[in-house]
Amino acid sequence: MGEPARGAGDQPLLQPRPSWSSGLSPRARNRSVESPARAALVLCAGYALLLVLTMLNLLDYKWHKEPLQQCSPDGPLGAAAGVAGGGWGRPGSPPAAPPRAHTRLDIRTQYRPPANAVAAGLAGARGPPGNGSRGSGGKRQLVYVFTTWRSGSSFFGELFNQNPEVFFLYEPVWHVWQKLYPGDAVSLQGAARDMLSALYRCDLSVFQLYSPAGSGGRNLTTLGIFGAATNKVVCSSPLCPAYRKEVVGLVDDRVCKKCPPQRLARFEEECRKYRTLVIKGVRVFDVAVLAPLLRDPALDLKVIHLVRDPRAVASSRIRSRHGLIRESLQVVRSRDPRAHRMPFLEAAGHKLGAKKEGMGGPADYHALGAMEVICNSMAKTLQTALQPPDWLQGHYLVVRYEDLVGDPVKTLRRVYDFVGLLVSPEMEQFALNMTSGSGSSSKPFVVSARNATQAANAWRTALTFQQIKQVEEFCYQPMAVLGYERVNSPEEVKDLSKTLLRKPRL
Repeated sequence: MGEPARGAGDQPLLQPRPSWSSGLSPRARNRSVESPARAALVLCAGYALLLVLTMLNLLDYKWHKEPLQQCSPDGPLGAAAGVAGGGWGRPGSPPAAPPRAHTRLDIRTQYRPPANAVAAGLAGARGPPGNGSRGSGGKRQLVYVFTTWRSGSSFFGELFNQNPEVFFLYEPVWHVWQKLYPGDAVSLQGAARDMLSALYRCDLSVFQLYSPAGSGGRNLTTLGIFGAATNKVVCSSPLCPAYRKEVVGLVDDRVCKKCPPQRLARFEEECRKYRTLVIKGVRVFDVAVLAPLLRDPALDLKVIHLVRDPRAVASSRIRSRHGLIRESLQVVRSRDPRAHRMPFLEAAGHKLGAKKEGMGGPADYHALGAMEVICNSMAKTLQTALQPPDWLQGHYLVVRYEDLVGDPVKTLRRVYDFVGLLVSPEMEQFALNMTSGSGSSSKPFVVSARNATQAANAWRTALTFQQIKQVEEFCYQPMAVLGYERVNSPEEVKDLSKTLLRKPRL
């Protein structure tokens, strides 16, 4: 046989030269031979790069898998191991900062029911020994104090703010109403619920959405939150050395304002330490607005409905007329234009053209006008509570302000039992002291010790008979359910020996 065929490089070929290449130049024939080898080299490099990326991905997965399981109570290591290791590190190791990529993982996993009894140590227990919370398996207890303006809610909120086991937030939805002003009350209900949903999961970054114009939320701190200057968590160790959370006593806002402002992320860390989180608000108008939260299995939410005689609420609204003018306008804008209503009585001095100071004038007009919307919404809530759907059963409690100030210790025990808190002697004494003051405060937005009887009956001497009948016209339905009797004459109003309270239907 002859020699094998050779190319231009004098190298033997593995196969006979294709007939189609017979007309190619020597340089073209070399290029055609080198191209497959170059393509094979590129392909091998690509496979090698893919292999390296795959290995890096697997290493990253193994690196983060264990901390994520610890963060969730459902993880195999259990919540107790997460607590012992600071929630992110290995059991028994010092707390470590969470990996940046996972700081906003589905936070709802923190509040799911624990898979076993080991999770009873979930980072929600707080407080000195002997004053611990009761609860089912360590699950977080979330509470919303559902009420309206001038119902004694600031004092009622202090019953939680002062408890060393409770993380308390005062009127956070105020930020929504201020940022979205002049939106009417009804149109803001969805935004209010969304904020509450985030806050109950200790996601306090939601405040940045409603920070002052121009700041973009970048500089928002603990002291920028509404009501922070009297918040026991904000003003106490470890966030501030001014107070101690376990010592019961009102916070002086002048002292708290000197506390160093803390980042919201730091405040979130404190929030996650508490088993009981309570939010007090006056800007949710119907309990049905909270239905999605009450249905959420990740949230064990309970609603405490604090009510007060609407005539006393109206009297206090008039007294605070100028401080509530923006809110009153937002509420009045929500009135149903189709509803048949009793016109305002001119004898009561509520004409819009009346004088601005003293009794009468636009501020009084809107202060009383808002009662129509407030009482209509209250009637809807009470109707729902009288025939509670599944999502409300066992999650709703009505507390009358008059019962609270009349027998504060009994009411405190009833409320704490509903929430799952133990009543300490210090809290009982605090409730007694706050309802046994010498008189009433000259500052309507400041919490102080007051005379309970005087506070409950002040409306009977402050309102005119025409104003009383105006409020009763707006509010007769909730008054009937809650046990507030209507009056028939000015003499009956002034007779303080006659109680206008009877047993409520709820």
